[in-house]
Amino acid sequence: MNHFQYKGNELFAEDVALKDIVAKTGSPVYVYSHATLTRHFKAFDDAFAGAPHTICYSMKANSTQSVLRTFFNLGGGVDIVSGGELFRALKAGVDPNKVVYSGVGKKDEEIEYALNTGILMFNVESEQELTRISEIATRLGKKAGIAIRVNPDVDPGTHPYITTGLKNAKFGITIERALEEYTRAKSLPGIDIIGIDMHIGSQLTKVNPFVDSIEKLKIMIAKLKGEGIALKYFDCGGGLGIQYNAEEPPLPSDYGREIVAATKGLGMHLLFEPGRNLVGNAGILVAKTLFTKSRDDKNFIMIDAGMNDLARPALYDSYHGVQAGCKDQDGMIVADIVGPICESGDFLAKGREVPMFKQDDLVAFMSAGAYGFAMSSSYNSRPRVAEVMVKGDKFEIIRERETVEDLVKGEKIASFL
Repeated sequence: MNHFQYKGNELFAEDVALKDIVAKTGSPVYVYSHATLTRHFKAFDDAFAGAPHTICYSMKANSTQSVLRTFFNLGGGVDIVSGGELFRALKAGVDPNKVVYSGVGKKDEEIEYALNTGILMFNVESEQELTRISEIATRLGKKAGIAIRVNPDVDPGTHPYITTGLKNAKFGITIERALEEYTRAKSLPGIDIIGIDMHIGSQLTKVNPFVDSIEKLKIMIAKLKGEGIALKYFDCGGGLGIQYNAEEPPLPSDYGREIVAATKGLGMHLLFEPGRNLVGNAGILVAKTLFTKSRDDKNFIMIDAGMNDLARPALYDSYHGVQAGCKDQDGMIVADIVGPICESGDFLAKGREVPMFKQDDLVAFMSAGAYGFAMSSSYNSRPRVAEVMVKGDKFEIIRERETVEDLVKGEKIASFL
């Protein structure tokens, strides 16, 4: 069931009209459906019901605490990429034994924080990082659970900016070097080798690249076992795509069937790091029309949300569906929907056939739950927007709109000025 749909002429989030949310919060505002978040998590979790597994939600997609708590209540953990994400996850109630720490640039204080927290494991992304984790763990009198993120050099067939598994990517250790690093890890005093990890990209719409990568890693797992390194965890990463426009990604059940078959007989606990797949279609960005104008054959719809609020169209030329808050427009029009930011790249839709919005009409950008608020900024000194979660016929503000005072918090004018 789609929980963002029209009832009469009004667009609703579950059983709440968007106009009622905006009346309380103002605009722009991010709106999340609790029912959608729950359904997506359960669909992914159920896809692996036949195998021991843990869903470690990739919180970089959306780190809002109410979203995190929703998944933790369902038994999920998290994949983190910074000490700040670990802090947010702990505040939201995560079980530290369900935390995996990825990312190519872990600072000493972040490694120490994670070790003292007692996370499950680090996904190690470089030779020097492995050494540094051992040194810090030894100093603290601890053993760091690790998996090496193996770069399998498989083309996932996605946008170049979100491809992470090719040989020229900054992520992971090449499959040729990984065996050597596992052998070296055996001799490091602060290291407990417990897993192997892969993550080949984001917004993948085919299962084959996942399976091809697993087949490559299975060869390595067999070699490691022959050298006395028995691994407990196989972190299959994330990256399963969603439908923004015309994509046809596999269902979690289809993905799960293929992955379970590919890993059968390994006797390992599977870890998964879905992000976009869980939250992407569970959130929307609602904005208000400010002005419209036409110039020659070009039409513009100016709204109060910009590239600082939803960066994906400007960054990746990404598509987000556009729906009217109320279906009372006089037909359709081909237009650019643009924001108030002083950049030519400030657009949320370009050359699209959209409703003929007029001043004060609400505009909803669909599939904005992933990499929406999480990538937003206060560029042009624009306070970041509010966030709302809807459950049934009720909604709550789960993040207050920033104020102009928030923009200068922690800032001071130099004493010599």
